[in-house]
Amino acid sequence: MLGPVLLAASRSDRLRRVVAAAPVTRPVVDRFVAGDALHPALDTVRALTASGLDVTLDHLGEDVTDRATARATRDAYLRLLETLRDDRLGPRAEVSVKLSAFGQALPDGGHDVALANVTEVAELATSIGTTVTLDMEDHTTVDSTLAVLAELRKEHPQTGAVLQSYLFRTEDDARALAVAGSRVRLVKGAYNEPARVAFQNKRDVDKAYVRALRTLFAGEGYPMVGSHDPRIISIAQEFAARYHRPAGDYEFQMLYGIRTAEQRRLADEGERMRIYVPYGADWYGYFMRRLAERPANLAFFLRSFVPAGR
Repeated sequence: MLGPVLLAASRSDRLRRVVAAAPVTRPVVDRFVAGDALHPALDTVRALTASGLDVTLDHLGEDVTDRATARATRDAYLRLLETLRDDRLGPRAEVSVKLSAFGQALPDGGHDVALANVTEVAELATSIGTTVTLDMEDHTTVDSTLAVLAELRKEHPQTGAVLQSYLFRTEDDARALAVAGSRVRLVKGAYNEPARVAFQNKRDVDKAYVRALRTLFAGEGYPMVGSHDPRIISIAQEFAARYHRPAGDYEFQMLYGIRTAEQRRLADEGERMRIYVPYGADWYGYFMRRLAERPANLAFFLRSFVPAGR
């Protein structure tokens, strides 16, 4: 029951100020966010890649309402990619972007603004040997995001997309994207969606995830299994065997700071394991969605408010 409340809170400016000002917040945020700035995040990236893990980097921010901020997001990703190039991390590190941070939601030509901004990022990513994955946001953005994906893939065919299994439409989208060269990260979904467009029951979401996952593994694209669920991970490995996909013809993805032992186990077994590493000062929305996803995350946060010894 707390999940929808926390998801609603993720877009509250008032609660954002309260949470950000609480002295105990920062240590907990640091569990999920690799720093407020680029260079601390890169220390994390270097450590992860040195240990055999791949990464995807997310410069946090979303729901941009002016063109200047959208351009600033573009510029932050360009700086990130330049640094990855200088550190020769391109083969091990890609970037994930939210198009709402690139101007998608602007009332006047938002789709075109986002496309123009992210195209510059995709061009630089391609030039250094890496790629871009388009994060999926709430259901109102799906058509625009997939249209941007189609445009980017004309010149940058390795551009990836994210699908969310809790949306009714996702099985059809998975079939459309299960084509040669297509990269798809499948997740369960982390936004507060209405019952007219999304499954509300966890069991139904899980079943939909497995159906879409089977489609992706049976297709000709590159599945990216975005899950921390042990059952989903086991099913993905069963699908890999069934459809004769060797390690490296798909990958697992998990969030920075969550189930780190499982990340290590899968990598040690020879699976390709990619860690989603977010960074930046605009961490509140991302942080609240992480709390909403798992009761253990919320309990961890709430315990931080209890003084030691009580």
